[in-house]
Amino acid sequence: MATYECKVCGMSVNATCGKCDAPLVNGTLTLEDGTVVQISSCPNGHGKIKSPLCCGQDMTCTLGE
Repeated sequence: MATYECKVCGMSVNATCGKCDAPLVNGTLTLEDGTVVQISSCPNGHGKIKSPLCCGQDMTCTLGE
């Protein structure tokens, strides 16, 4: 399951799909300009999200979890 953590305050969030309740899978998405964005996606094809925000910055998730 994708677990995002704030590097400032330590808050963490586990992510699941709202449609099927499956744990989201961590990954990356490369934008047209070459920027790589960390995302989590539903393994059943219901969509993907960018990392959540906390303390004014993106929360991080260790790849491979």
